[in-house]
Amino acid sequence: MNKRLLSLLLALAMVLALTACGGKKEEEKEPEKPQVEEPADLPAEEEEPADEAQPEETEPVQPEEEPAEEPEAEKPAEPTQKPESKPVEKPAQKPAAPAEKPVEKPAEKPAESKSVDLAAFYESVFSGGNMPAMMQAEGEVLDAFYPGLTAIQTNQCAVYTAMISAAVGEMALVEVQNSADVQAVKDIFQARINYQVGDDQNPGGAWYPASIEGWKNGSRIVSNGNYVMLIALSEGADDVVNSFNALFA
Repeated sequence: MNKRLLSLLLALAMVLALTACGGKKEEEKEPEKPQVEEPADLPAEEEEPADEAQPEETEPVQPEEEPAEEPEAEKPAEPTQKPESKPVEKPAQKPAAPAEKPVEKPAEKPAESKSVDLAAFYESVFSGGNMPAMMQAEGEVLDAFYPGLTAIQTNQCAVYTAMISAAVGEMALVEVQNSADVQAVKDIFQARINYQVGDDQNPGGAWYPASIEGWKNGSRIVSNGNYVMLIALSEGADDVVNSFNALFA
């Protein structure tokens, strides 16, 4: 401001001097005023904002280091191994123990099997005085009365028939080796009954009407396990069946 005031005072002094010397000199000196004042002051004021922009660039550099510190991601890797080893060992040992117990129990049941002496049973039935006299059928007689019976594998086989053909009395006792042959023995026994009874066209092997009727009503076939019996009596056939079943009770 002081420079401007001084320049204005000098300009006024020059103007006054020129007016005294003449009008032409004033015109030559007047255009020199704007060249000295205005261009010298303007560039000095524009340089100040350039210094203020520099410190702003250094401040955002420091916060970049803080997010880099995250090493805690490695910790969850430890619990993944521990739960896998524990549950695998415990259930593998428990089910192995109860598997041994049920094996022992069923082994005791098949041991319960009875052996019956069929010849002794026959003696107990026909030892009384009311029974007809009996004889054992063997060889050709056995094959003629019970065809196919000797072809079956048996542990015991005894057939007894009445000595008098008119009397109704016969007992066949068999113990087969294979339980699958039980039905085959029953079929052979039934064929013997059918032959003795006969039919309307052919008389039965019992021949006499009373004997045929006795075979028709008094013959029984019964089995227990591998044991099969045929009994033919005019009276008391059911009592013999009950005694035979009692052997296996």
